Parts: sequence; C-alpha cells; structure tokens
Amino acid sequence: MKAFVAGATGATGRHIVQELVQREIPVRAFVRNLDRAREILPHQAELVAGDVLDAQTLPNALADCTTLLCATGARPSLDPTGPYKVDYQGTQNLIQAAQTANIEQFVLVSSLCTSEFFHPLNLFWLVLYWKKQAEEALRKSGLTYTIVRPGGLKNEDTPAPIIMRSADSLSEGSIPRQKVAHVCVEALFSPEARNKIVEIVAKEDAPTRDIAQLFAGVA
Repeated sequence: MKAFVAGATGATGRHIVQELVQREIPVRAFVRNLDRAREILPHQAELVAGDVLDAQTLPNALADCTTLLCATGARPSLDPTGPYKVDYQGTQNLIQAAQTANIEQFVLVSSLCTSEFFHPLNLFWLVLYWKKQAEEALRKSGLTYTIVRPGGLKNEDTPAPIIMRSADSLSEGSIPRQKVAHVCVEALFSPEARNKIVEIVAKEDAPTRDIAQLFAGVA
C-alpha cells in the first residue's frame, strides 16, 4: 500500500499524514507549498507539489500510489466560487486521475449535513451543497470509496468515544480532527468501510468500540 493525501497541509490532512506515518504506511503528501509542508509534516512523508485545481499535476503525482485520501476544503474567503472550485471541481479532478491510476480506494472527508440544502453553512457560497456534489461524483465513479462525514471539527483531541452512523442520521455534534484522521486511515484496512458513507461525532457517554466494529454497524 502507498497512500496519496490531498490537502495534506490542512488542519485535518496533516493528521491523516501523521497517522499513516505512525503505521509505517508509505505516504505521498500533495501540497501547494513545499516549504510550509516541510515545516509541519513528518519528514518520513514524501512531498510533491501541485494543486487539485490543476488536473495536469495529478497523474504524475499519483503514480505508484494505491489509495487516495482527500482532505481538501475551501477556506473562508470572499470568493463565491471557492467551494465550487475546491470542494467540487478539485475533487472531480482527483476522481478522474484516480480512475486513470487504478486507485484501489478513495477516502473522502466531507461534512455532516451535506444533504440539508437550507443548512446555515450553505450561506457561505453553498459549501455543503458542493461537498454533496463531490460525494455524488465519487459514488458514481466506479471507484471503491469511503465517504467520511465528520461533525464540527475540533483541534484538541479528547478521550470521548466515536459514534458512527449511516448517511443523514446525524445533524449535530463535534469530533477532534485526530479521530477523523484515525477513521480515514482505518477505512483502508476495513472491508466493511468500502462503498459506504459514514457520519461521525464523538460523545463522552458513547460506548467504546473499535473502528472496524463501527464500520460493520453501518448499513
């Protein structure tokens, strides 16, 4: 296995890279700024420069990788096209490149509530709408996929256990980014994670279960 991580220097992507490195899985981090990547990512990660919006940079970057984890996301800005370009078109470019490269599994970090068009977050340039369109493109791509929809993302880890449900079952809650990264990497090893959409939050009073059990419990 060799993992390709898009959005590797983002707040969640860097945890995915760290999780892969800790498991001694070869990882190629796809980054726009090599200098910044060298500062924040583990030295064991192979770095390659490119942009998901530049489809021509993707085929060579994906060469010899077997799995793809996407943690890209539009940053808050005054550009109304940001979510369309990054969350949808960028993911589309990754999907097309993954098809050509025969990627064995595509793990996409999305968001809770993507099916709720009238959600307040869609006031920010339809960010959830475009994430949902990216999900649909992946589902229809023919690739083996796992779509992970986390609740509100927290930077500090906690011992609270993970709750995992099927698509459109959760509408609130939060989860540390470290736990999101753990779920994403575990998806690569769990047959029960394949071709599923899972929603995840963390709650202190939830029962403790391993990730494979959680995936198995989602239809």
